[in-house]
Amino acid sequence: MQSIFSLDIPLIISFAAILVMIFCLIQVYTLKAKIPGGVIGKRWNFLVMLVMMFSVGYLATPFFGALPAELMRFIAALIFFFGAIYVLITVKLIYHIIQELTE
Repeated sequence: MQSIFSLDIPLIISFAAILVMIFCLIQVYTLKAKIPGGVIGKRWNFLVMLVMMFSVGYLATPFFGALPAELMRFIAALIFFFGAIYVLITVKLIYHIIQELTE
């Protein structure tokens, strides 16, 4: 029998991740008003959408234990896929910002 005071480390990590994602969501919306249009603005809007998707996904993590294994594998695959897209867009955005600053 599990004590009420025992720690569920994965659940604690999930809640910490949720807090970080909420902070990130606030940051991307705060910065959005300062981003000019054009290529940088379009990429930033896409990053905002991805951060929103990740935030929703992170909010669902405390309930993952109730999901079937196949669905968990599918969700993990989606997280990896959209994470890779996020990294790609971020790197390209940084490249364009550096290019603008050096011209």
